[in-house]
Amino acid sequence: MQKFRDVLSRWERRELSALEAGELLGMSERQFRRYRDRYDEEGEGGLLDKRLGRVSERRVGAAEIAWMLKEYRTKYLGWNVKHFHEHLVERHSFGWGYTWTKTQLQLSGLIARAPRRGAHRRKRVRKPCVGMMLHQDGSRFAWLAGEPQCDLIVTMDDASNEVYSAFLIEEEGTASTFRALLEVFAEKGLPSSLYTDRGSHYFFTPKAGEAVDKNRPTQVGRALKQLGIEHIPAYSPEARGRSERLFGTLQDRLTKELKLAGISDMAAANRFICEHYLPAHNARFSKPPALSESAFVAADEAQLREILCVQHERIVGRDNTVQHAGKHLQLPQSPLRPHYVKARVVVRQYPDDTLAVFHGPRLLARYDAEGQPFENDASNLKAAA
Repeated sequence: MQKFRDVLSRWERRELSALEAGELLGMSERQFRRYRDRYDEEGEGGLLDKRLGRVSERRVGAAEIAWMLKEYRTKYLGWNVKHFHEHLVERHSFGWGYTWTKTQLQLSGLIARAPRRGAHRRKRVRKPCVGMMLHQDGSRFAWLAGEPQCDLIVTMDDASNEVYSAFLIEEEGTASTFRALLEVFAEKGLPSSLYTDRGSHYFFTPKAGEAVDKNRPTQVGRALKQLGIEHIPAYSPEARGRSERLFGTLQDRLTKELKLAGISDMAAANRFICEHYLPAHNARFSKPPALSESAFVAADEAQLREILCVQHERIVGRDNTVQHAGKHLQLPQSPLRPHYVKARVVVRQYPDDTLAVFHGPRLLARYDAEGQPFENDASNLKAAA
């Protein structure tokens, strides 16, 4: 008010025009004239905002606020505001905005204000089209309420942020890697590269903290090389920033979705993730790639199955059996030769723990997880013929 009186007096002395006076007060010439007239008629009281003390016609009722806070306390306690607001909109046709919801939760003390962010770091530029680079990683966490920790294996595209595969498993390893890769490659095709951490099932590292030895590939490295896919190791958590941020989102959202659905069984959880969670997650968080072209190359699923498996070379024993993981795999009679004693064969162990014995490109027999041959295996009959 003091500033207005000073400017008004200068205008009255004709030191300022109405336009210049308005500029000094941060308003238009027309607004300055309105304030001048109100000041002449009502004095300083005429300069007060007429909206002060009046209840907004758009104000949310106390009953609606109480309902929203009750929903958060009873069903969604611990959820982040964005996730909570999305559920209200989707399931209850909630009409109030995210910012208003966050403000009400903060005023009620149900959530704390976010701490001030640190210095900005520039992110690595995404690949321009899908299929150029996939990220694969695992996260050990209490994904199922009341159950021991387990691993969530996730495979996502760098270009679009789309999650192609996600499932829970007891422990991350070579079998879980092959299972995830088979799911993605069979549906999408072969990518140009795969970006992972330096876990022992991905790379052999002679000395902890130093570079990996790509001349001594693991089972995963051998399979990727056979498929012509570049395998890229990450040397720091910051290098896997996209995977780390994804798991932060999943640990916050997926665990709450599973608990809300009343799921505590791993098999049921994997069905829920595949059928319900992933479509909603990708619709919410995936981004369109810079280019519409795809770098995926189509591949035959049957051939992928024979490559994406653990392979060990063995020498057939004198009793025409092959030893593998404490099991004796009896080779069947073959019309091609009397026996395979002392022959070099390859035992293939698939992600579902079934086994197969190959002599060069020829399949000799298939076995279940216990090492018992499949009696009516069509592949065996074909090989024998």
